[in-house]
Amino acid sequence: MAGLNWQSAAACAKQLMSGAEDGPGGALVGFDQNSVQITHAFGQADLATTTPFTADTISRYASVTKHIFCAFVLSHPEVIGLGDTLGQHLPQLQPEIARITVEQALAMSGGVPDTREALTLIGHSVFTRTEPADLLDFHAAMTRPNYAPGTEVHYSNGGYRLVEEALRAKGLSFERFLEERLRDGFGLSMRASEYWTDPVPGLAPGYISTAEGWQVGFQGMHLSAAGSMSGSAWDLARWGQILLAGEGPFDGMLGALSRPGRLTDGTLTGYGLGLRHHDFGGRAVVGHGGSQPGYKTYLLLDPEQRAGAAIVANRDDLNTADILQQVLAAAFDLDLQAKPGTQLVPGLYVAPTGADWLEIGTASARRLDDEVALYDVGGGVSDSLSPTSRMQLTMEGRSIRGHLGHAPAVFEPATEDAGPPVHLDGSWQAPAFEAHAEIRDGAFIFGAGPTRRAMPLRPLGGGRYLFTLRDGPTNRRICLAETGEGRFDLALSRARTIGWTRLRN
Repeated sequence: MAGLNWQSAAACAKQLMSGAEDGPGGALVGFDQNSVQITHAFGQADLATTTPFTADTISRYASVTKHIFCAFVLSHPEVIGLGDTLGQHLPQLQPEIARITVEQALAMSGGVPDTREALTLIGHSVFTRTEPADLLDFHAAMTRPNYAPGTEVHYSNGGYRLVEEALRAKGLSFERFLEERLRDGFGLSMRASEYWTDPVPGLAPGYISTAEGWQVGFQGMHLSAAGSMSGSAWDLARWGQILLAGEGPFDGMLGALSRPGRLTDGTLTGYGLGLRHHDFGGRAVVGHGGSQPGYKTYLLLDPEQRAGAAIVANRDDLNTADILQQVLAAAFDLDLQAKPGTQLVPGLYVAPTGADWLEIGTASARRLDDEVALYDVGGGVSDSLSPTSRMQLTMEGRSIRGHLGHAPAVFEPATEDAGPPVHLDGSWQAPAFEAHAEIRDGAFIFGAGPTRRAMPLRPLGGGRYLFTLRDGPTNRRICLAETGEGRFDLALSRARTIGWTRLRN
């Protein structure tokens, strides 16, 4: 397409997508609405067979699935509407969750607790197998959202699971939609799986980089429409063309998916239905990324220029978001000069009340264990520029003030208490989920036998403590926040309201 420098984009892709050819790899496709303009691939699809990774290699799309699922939702207005409440379709939900609308659940403004992180907070590993009916019951036992619906935006997969279950209850299948509309309709190989272990034709194993070398990634939780799809880089690029051109039943779909959501006060969020808005050198670009154990994916589309790029990888150490932005910037002859950095004072901070905490690094911030890059945007303001983890923060004396997810926020430096919290020693339960844990000698204890772990509690002040849970290849820092005599909440960024009470003898 005239005006785009695809030669420069190809050179950029080749430079950024390189590595040992005997390691895992990935593929990138740049396109306009009519044709593929560039293709680049490197590495291996399978380390056991040394099969090369190509643009036709099947990979997991992870959260890139979201906007395609939203296209499925929008295709059935006779069954479900964006303004419907979750409770209209899932009457078993508790009142505070039931009142969240379908649109809020999909646009990350509903506060639906994330399924995976909530499971972590009751002691389940990422490797634990779970079934869809049991997970729906799990959500039905939750009494509180992460925040009042429509007041904040923060990433969570929970809303997508609930909307998919609502459609499943009406006899509608996301996989059937993919089969009829995309595999049969356009010849794509995209499909949705129920479990990680389901056979997927041609699927490349996903690899995690560890100190011992490459290991195959895995998760046990039932997959939902938040991230159940697989396909190739070519498939994802072709889907991008379908959206850009509005082909067949998807006429007008890109506009509907990318329309940014609003909070109840009218604030535009920058996140639509599974698509986020990027400020791309003054250009209005939309897209989404995906990450699962051993896989990385990203799709970016420029609706005005009717061009885009797609990338998939079977390795978890590839920054697909940065690569795709740089490649498209090269195509647009843009110089993306913004580099991460912040004037915020590094250290650990905590909100006046509740479980919210913030750790500032030299160029990033970690809130409730969710880390994002920060950019100095002038006037002493540090901004994450992320629609789903938005931070706009400044220093005021020793305090940090601003907005998180568009909601007002203030943090003070954390304080170290004099000694271990011996008043918390004893047995504890999360009665809604029949979960049990112990606190002994200043450590939180999950598990039994060989999986029993004692994790020291680090005080933050005001009855808040951090402990680090090792789960498979990752570490999770969980906040324990006392909420009264014999009560506390455990919180991660996507699940903040798992309540625990002292178990009385």
